[in-house]
Amino acid sequence: MKTKVGIVGYGNLGRGVEKVLQYHDDLELVGIFTRRDPDSLDTASRAYHMDALEKKTNDIDVLILCGGSATDIPETAHMYAKNFSTVDCYDNHRDMPNHFKRMNEAATGGENVSIIGTGWDPGVFSVQKLYSEALLPNGESYTFWGPGLSQGHSDAVRRLDGVKLAAQYTMPSSEMIKEIEDGRDVSYDKFSSHHRVVYVVLEEGADADIVRESIITMPDYFEPYETEVHFISESEYNKNHTQLRHGGHVIRRGYTGDNTHTYKTTLDLDSNPEFTASVAVACARAAKRFMDARQFGAKSIFDIPPMYLLNESRESLIERLL
Repeated sequence: MKTKVGIVGYGNLGRGVEKVLQYHDDLELVGIFTRRDPDSLDTASRAYHMDALEKKTNDIDVLILCGGSATDIPETAHMYAKNFSTVDCYDNHRDMPNHFKRMNEAATGGENVSIIGTGWDPGVFSVQKLYSEALLPNGESYTFWGPGLSQGHSDAVRRLDGVKLAAQYTMPSSEMIKEIEDGRDVSYDKFSSHHRVVYVVLEEGADADIVRESIITMPDYFEPYETEVHFISESEYNKNHTQLRHGGHVIRRGYTGDNTHTYKTTLDLDSNPEFTASVAVACARAAKRFMDARQFGAKSIFDIPPMYLLNESRESLIERLL
Protein backbone atom coordinates (compact mmCIF):
# COMPACT_ATOMS: atom_id res chain seq x y z
CA MET A 1 0.00 0.00 0.00
CA LYS A 2 1.32 3.41 -0.95
CA THR A 3 2.14 6.10 1.59
CA LYS A 4 -0.24 9.02 1.05
CA VAL A 5 1.44 12.42 1.04
CA GLY A 6 0.05 15.94 1.25
CA ILE A 7 1.92 19.14 0.37
CA VAL A 8 1.32 22.28 2.42
CA GLY A 9 2.36 25.37 0.48
CA TYR A 10 3.07 25.69 -3.23
CA GLY A 11 6.11 27.89 -3.68
CA ASN A 12 9.44 26.69 -5.08
CA LEU A 13 9.76 23.96 -2.47
CA GLY A 14 6.17 22.74 -2.84
CA ARG A 15 6.57 22.53 -6.60
CA GLY A 16 9.82 20.64 -6.05
CA VAL A 17 8.13 18.08 -3.81
CA GLU A 18 5.38 17.59 -6.39
CA LYS A 19 7.98 16.94 -9.09
CA VAL A 20 10.16 14.62 -6.98
CA LEU A 21 7.25 12.42 -5.85
CA GLN A 22 6.89 11.03 -9.37
CA TYR A 23 10.16 9.12 -8.86
CA HIS A 24 8.91 7.24 -5.77
CA ASP A 25 6.58 4.38 -6.63
CA ASP A 26 5.62 3.75 -3.00
CA LEU A 27 4.47 7.34 -2.36
CA GLU A 28 1.26 8.92 -3.63
CA LEU A 29 0.38 12.62 -3.70
CA VAL A 30 -3.09 13.12 -2.23
CA GLY A 31 -3.23 16.86 -2.74
CA ILE A 32 -1.69 20.30 -2.43
CA PHE A 33 -3.02 22.59 0.29
CA THR A 34 -2.68 26.33 -0.11
CA ARG A 35 -3.84 29.63 1.38
CA ARG A 36 -4.38 30.87 -2.17
CA ASP A 37 -7.30 30.10 -4.45
CA PRO A 38 -6.65 26.44 -5.40
CA ASP A 39 -7.85 27.12 -8.95
CA SER A 40 -5.07 29.69 -9.37
CA LEU A 41 -2.30 27.08 -9.03
CA ASP A 42 -0.56 25.96 -12.21
CA THR A 43 -0.67 22.26 -11.43
CA ALA A 44 -2.25 19.06 -12.69
CA SER A 45 -2.44 17.71 -9.13
CA ARG A 46 -5.46 18.06 -6.89
CA ALA A 47 -5.35 21.35 -5.01
CA TYR A 48 -7.37 22.36 -1.96
CA HIS A 49 -7.69 25.39 0.24
CA MET A 50 -5.92 25.01 3.58
CA ASP A 51 -9.29 24.84 5.34
CA ALA A 52 -9.90 21.43 3.76
CA LEU A 53 -7.05 19.84 5.74
CA GLU A 54 -9.15 19.30 8.86
CA LYS A 55 -11.27 16.82 6.91
CA LYS A 56 -8.28 14.90 5.50
CA THR A 57 -6.80 13.37 8.64
CA ASN A 58 -7.75 9.86 7.52
CA ASP A 59 -6.59 10.37 3.94
CA ILE A 60 -3.00 11.52 4.52
CA ASP A 61 -0.12 9.59 6.09
CA VAL A 62 2.47 12.39 5.97
CA LEU A 63 2.28 16.13 5.36
CA ILE A 64 5.35 17.77 3.84
CA LEU A 65 5.39 21.35 5.10
CA CYS A 66 6.74 23.66 2.39
CA GLY A 67 6.28 27.04 4.05
CA GLY A 68 9.11 29.46 4.72
CA SER A 69 11.36 29.27 7.76
CA ALA A 70 11.08 32.95 8.62
CA THR A 71 7.48 32.80 9.86
CA ASP A 72 5.43 29.93 8.38
CA ILE A 73 7.17 26.96 9.97
CA PRO A 74 7.75 28.39 13.47
CA GLU A 75 4.17 29.73 13.66
CA THR A 76 2.20 26.85 12.12
CA ALA A 77 4.17 23.58 11.98
CA HIS A 78 3.32 22.49 15.53
CA MET A 79 -0.38 22.96 14.80
CA TYR A 80 -0.23 20.54 11.86
CA ALA A 81 1.71 18.04 13.98
CA LYS A 82 -1.22 17.65 16.36
CA ASN A 83 -3.27 15.97 13.63
CA PHE A 84 -0.75 14.73 11.05
CA SER A 85 2.70 13.25 10.79
CA THR A 86 4.90 15.91 9.21
CA VAL A 87 8.23 16.59 7.51
CA ASP A 88 9.64 20.11 7.38
CA CYS A 89 12.69 21.86 5.95
CA TYR A 90 13.10 24.43 8.72
CA ASP A 91 16.54 25.98 8.34
CA ASN A 92 17.00 28.32 11.31
CA HIS A 93 19.95 26.52 12.89
CA ARG A 94 19.95 28.55 16.09
CA ASP A 95 16.27 27.91 16.78
CA MET A 96 16.39 24.18 16.01
CA PRO A 97 16.38 23.01 19.68
CA ASN A 98 13.26 25.10 20.37
CA HIS A 99 11.62 23.88 17.16
CA PHE A 100 12.35 20.27 18.10
CA LYS A 101 10.78 20.80 21.51
CA ARG A 102 7.63 22.41 20.05
CA MET A 103 7.22 19.69 17.46
CA ASN A 104 7.93 16.87 19.89
CA GLU A 105 5.24 18.07 22.26
CA ALA A 106 2.66 18.42 19.48
CA ALA A 107 3.50 15.18 17.67
CA THR A 108 3.71 13.10 20.84
CA GLY A 109 0.37 14.44 22.02
CA GLY A 110 -1.27 13.57 18.71
CA GLU A 111 0.52 10.21 18.38
CA ASN A 112 2.21 11.43 15.22
CA VAL A 113 5.77 11.71 13.91
CA SER A 114 7.46 14.99 12.93
CA ILE A 115 10.81 14.92 11.16
CA ILE A 116 12.38 18.37 11.38
CA GLY A 117 15.15 20.22 9.59
CA THR A 118 15.39 18.11 6.44
CA GLY A 119 17.08 19.32 3.28
CA TRP A 120 20.80 19.69 2.70
CA ASP A 121 21.84 22.06 5.49
CA PRO A 122 20.36 21.33 7.92
CA GLY A 123 19.93 17.78 6.66
CA VAL A 124 22.49 16.02 4.47
CA PHE A 125 25.37 18.20 5.67
CA SER A 126 24.34 17.65 9.29
CA VAL A 127 24.67 13.88 8.87
CA GLN A 128 28.05 14.24 7.16
CA LYS A 129 29.33 16.40 10.01
CA LEU A 130 28.18 13.76 12.49
CA TYR A 131 29.90 10.94 10.57
CA SER A 132 33.11 12.88 10.04
CA GLU A 133 33.39 13.89 13.70
CA ALA A 134 32.69 10.32 14.84
CA LEU A 135 35.36 8.92 12.51
CA LEU A 136 37.91 11.68 13.11
CA PRO A 137 37.39 12.87 16.70
CA ASN A 138 40.75 14.65 16.75
CA GLY A 139 40.26 17.43 14.21
CA GLU A 140 38.31 20.45 13.04
CA SER A 141 35.11 20.80 11.00
CA TYR A 142 34.37 23.47 8.43
CA THR A 143 31.12 24.21 6.60
CA PHE A 144 30.92 26.41 3.52
CA TRP A 145 27.69 27.36 1.76
CA GLY A 146 27.49 28.57 -1.80
CA PRO A 147 28.09 30.25 -4.01
CA GLY A 148 24.38 30.09 -4.61
CA LEU A 149 20.91 31.42 -3.94
CA SER A 150 19.45 30.71 -0.51
CA GLN A 151 15.70 30.04 -0.48
CA GLY A 152 15.25 30.67 3.23
CA HIS A 153 17.17 33.92 3.31
CA SER A 154 15.50 35.19 0.13
CA ASP A 155 12.10 34.37 1.61
CA ALA A 156 12.98 36.20 4.82
CA VAL A 157 13.85 39.34 2.84
CA ARG A 158 10.71 39.12 0.71
CA ARG A 159 8.60 39.21 3.87
CA LEU A 160 9.93 42.63 4.86
CA ASP A 161 7.72 45.68 4.36
CA GLY A 162 8.60 47.48 1.16
CA VAL A 163 10.14 44.47 -0.61
CA LYS A 164 8.56 43.24 -3.83
CA LEU A 165 11.21 40.73 -4.97
CA ALA A 166 14.49 39.56 -3.46
CA ALA A 167 17.32 37.13 -4.08
CA GLN A 168 20.04 36.43 -1.52
CA TYR A 169 23.34 34.80 -2.43
CA THR A 170 25.70 33.18 0.06
CA MET A 171 29.35 33.54 -0.95
CA PRO A 172 32.04 31.39 0.71
CA SER A 173 35.70 32.32 1.01
CA SER A 174 37.40 30.32 -1.74
CA GLU A 175 40.79 31.31 -0.31
CA MET A 176 39.95 29.76 3.06
CA ILE A 177 38.68 26.54 1.44
CA LYS A 178 41.97 26.17 -0.43
CA GLU A 179 43.99 26.85 2.72
CA ILE A 180 42.11 24.09 4.58
CA GLU A 181 42.55 21.63 1.71
CA ASP A 182 46.27 22.49 1.62
CA GLY A 183 46.57 21.63 5.31
CA ARG A 184 47.21 25.17 6.52
CA ASP A 185 45.81 26.51 9.77
CA VAL A 186 42.91 28.95 9.41
CA SER A 187 40.89 31.11 11.75
CA TYR A 188 37.42 29.83 10.87
CA ASP A 189 33.96 30.84 11.94
CA LYS A 190 30.88 30.74 9.76
CA PHE A 191 30.49 34.52 9.85
CA SER A 192 33.96 35.54 8.69
CA SER A 193 34.18 32.70 6.15
CA HIS A 194 31.11 33.85 4.22
CA HIS A 195 29.46 37.03 3.10
CA ARG A 196 25.95 37.62 1.84
CA VAL A 197 24.79 39.55 -1.21
CA VAL A 198 21.15 40.62 -1.53
CA TYR A 199 19.37 41.97 -4.61
CA VAL A 200 16.08 43.72 -3.87
CA VAL A 201 13.23 45.10 -5.96
CA LEU A 202 11.39 47.67 -3.86
CA GLU A 203 7.67 48.23 -3.69
CA GLU A 204 6.68 51.61 -5.08
CA GLY A 205 7.30 54.30 -2.47
CA ALA A 206 9.40 52.10 -0.16
CA ASP A 207 12.33 53.64 1.69
CA ALA A 208 15.56 51.94 0.58
CA ASP A 209 17.46 52.95 3.72
CA ILE A 210 14.85 51.39 6.01
CA VAL A 211 14.78 48.19 3.96
CA ARG A 212 18.58 47.97 3.94
CA GLU A 213 18.76 48.41 7.72
CA SER A 214 16.02 45.80 8.24
CA ILE A 215 18.03 43.30 6.20
CA ILE A 216 21.50 43.75 7.67
CA THR A 217 20.19 43.71 11.26
CA MET A 218 17.94 40.64 10.84
CA PRO A 219 18.96 38.18 13.57
CA ASP A 220 19.77 34.56 12.65
CA TYR A 221 19.77 35.42 8.94
CA PHE A 222 22.11 38.37 8.29
CA GLU A 223 23.50 39.79 11.50
CA PRO A 224 26.53 39.58 12.04
CA TYR A 225 27.51 38.49 8.49
CA GLU A 226 29.08 40.99 6.13
CA THR A 227 26.09 41.80 3.94
CA GLU A 228 25.82 43.77 0.70
CA VAL A 229 22.38 45.05 -0.36
CA HIS A 230 21.75 46.14 -3.95
CA PHE A 231 18.51 47.69 -5.20
CA ILE A 232 17.64 46.78 -8.78
CA SER A 233 14.77 46.98 -11.26
CA GLU A 234 12.22 44.24 -11.71
CA SER A 235 13.42 43.63 -15.27
CA GLU A 236 17.01 43.12 -14.06
CA TYR A 237 15.76 40.77 -11.35
CA ASN A 238 13.81 38.67 -13.86
CA LYS A 239 16.79 38.57 -16.22
CA ASN A 240 19.57 37.74 -13.75
CA HIS A 241 18.20 36.46 -10.44
CA THR A 242 15.66 33.70 -11.02
CA GLN A 243 18.06 30.75 -11.17
CA LEU A 244 18.01 28.51 -8.09
CA ARG A 245 21.51 27.00 -8.08
CA HIS A 246 23.28 26.38 -4.77
CA GLY A 247 25.64 24.00 -3.03
CA GLY A 248 28.55 23.90 -0.65
CA HIS A 249 31.15 21.85 1.21
CA VAL A 250 31.53 20.10 4.54
CA ILE A 251 35.21 19.52 5.36
CA ARG A 252 36.62 17.65 8.35
CA ARG A 253 40.39 17.69 8.79
CA GLY A 254 41.37 15.02 11.28
CA TYR A 255 44.56 13.60 12.73
CA THR A 256 45.66 10.09 13.71
CA GLY A 257 49.14 10.42 15.12
CA ASP A 258 51.36 12.03 12.48
CA ASN A 259 48.87 11.48 9.65
CA THR A 260 46.29 13.97 8.41
CA HIS A 261 42.99 12.94 6.80
CA THR A 262 40.46 15.11 4.95
CA TYR A 263 36.79 14.09 4.86
CA LYS A 264 34.94 16.23 2.34
CA THR A 265 31.35 16.26 1.10
CA THR A 266 30.41 18.54 -1.80
CA LEU A 267 27.00 19.36 -3.22
CA ASP A 268 26.59 21.14 -6.55
CA LEU A 269 22.87 21.73 -7.09
CA ASP A 270 21.17 22.97 -10.23
CA SER A 271 18.01 23.49 -8.18
CA ASN A 272 18.21 24.21 -4.46
CA PRO A 273 14.45 23.65 -3.89
CA GLU A 274 14.29 20.41 -5.91
CA PHE A 275 17.21 18.86 -4.03
CA THR A 276 15.77 20.04 -0.71
CA ALA A 277 12.46 18.51 -1.79
CA SER A 278 14.24 15.24 -2.62
CA VAL A 279 15.52 14.96 0.95
CA ALA A 280 12.11 15.84 2.41
CA VAL A 281 10.37 13.19 0.29
CA ALA A 282 12.80 10.47 1.39
CA CYS A 283 12.17 11.55 4.98
CA ALA A 284 8.41 11.24 4.41
CA ARG A 285 8.98 7.53 3.79
CA ALA A 286 10.95 7.37 7.06
CA ALA A 287 8.15 9.17 8.92
CA LYS A 288 5.68 6.51 7.81
CA ARG A 289 8.00 3.76 9.03
CA PHE A 290 8.32 5.45 12.43
CA MET A 291 4.52 5.65 12.53
CA ASP A 292 4.17 1.97 11.69
CA ALA A 293 6.54 1.21 14.58
CA ARG A 294 4.54 3.57 16.85
CA GLN A 295 7.66 5.59 17.59
CA PHE A 296 5.83 8.88 17.97
CA GLY A 297 7.26 12.36 18.51
CA ALA A 298 9.76 14.62 16.80
CA LYS A 299 12.76 13.17 15.00
CA SER A 300 15.84 14.82 13.58
CA ILE A 301 17.81 13.64 10.58
CA PHE A 302 20.15 11.94 13.09
CA ASP A 303 17.37 9.67 14.35
CA ILE A 304 16.57 8.11 10.98
CA PRO A 305 18.06 4.68 10.28
CA PRO A 306 19.53 4.90 6.76
CA MET A 307 17.38 1.93 5.68
CA TYR A 308 14.23 3.94 6.41
CA LEU A 309 15.05 6.31 3.55
CA LEU A 310 14.96 3.81 0.67
CA ASN A 311 12.09 1.67 -0.53
CA GLU A 312 14.07 -1.56 -0.23
CA SER A 313 14.41 -4.42 2.20
CA ARG A 314 17.37 -4.85 4.50
CA GLU A 315 18.41 -7.93 2.50
CA SER A 316 18.35 -6.04 -0.77
CA LEU A 317 20.39 -3.14 0.61
CA ILE A 318 23.01 -5.44 2.09
CA GLU A 319 23.35 -7.30 -1.19
CA ARG A 320 23.35 -4.21 -3.39
CA LEU A 321 25.20 -1.55 -1.40
CA LEU A 322 27.20 -3.25 1.34
